[in-house]
Amino acid sequence: MDSGLILRKLQNHHPFILGHEHFLKSSVLLPLIEKNGEVHVLFEVRSQQLRRQPGEICFPGGRIESQDASEMDAAIRETTEELGIGYDHISNVYPIDYMVTPFGMIVYPYVGWIRDEALIKPNTAEVDHVFTVPLSFFMNHKPDIYKVNVRVQPEEDFPFELIQGGKDYNWRTSKVEEHFYLYEDKVIWGLTARILMHFINLLKKEE
Repeated sequence: MDSGLILRKLQNHHPFILGHEHFLKSSVLLPLIEKNGEVHVLFEVRSQQLRRQPGEICFPGGRIESQDASEMDAAIRETTEELGIGYDHISNVYPIDYMVTPFGMIVYPYVGWIRDEALIKPNTAEVDHVFTVPLSFFMNHKPDIYKVNVRVQPEEDFPFELIQGGKDYNWRTSKVEEHFYLYEDKVIWGLTARILMHFINLLKKEE
């Protein structure tokens, strides 16, 4: 391979996350809604019939599909499907920071406005019910934070003989922070709470 071809390959490459093609990619929408003259955050409670995380609290969202024109389109599509509303009922959608999880997933969060809570008719196959929390609650209450240890566990056929130190190799470990917001009888935690905390920090950030 000649140097000119190498340079062209490098000049045409746009850097992203190494190995991203193997990551599961999802988009979510943090929905805001006006109620009684105050801004609320809308949440879903996942259906008990779902295989993954039944009964947990989350934002509308899901896997980015091949037909989605962009990450934002995926977030809006999932929201319309889960809340039973039209595209014209969602407005002012903006991205916030995306997240790479320790479990091979890239999550693209967006914030947007839902026009009218009365229009919402949850898809019962995915959503048990929805509820809202005043945004002021999150502005005035910090989440509780707990840490989960993440350890490396090589599989049985791992070639220890090829690395310095063998089975005594000093693997790097890490901790994952899990955030918890407790509102009345609701427990908002995990990725949902982390995205929510990031959004609140953006609102509190000095101009």
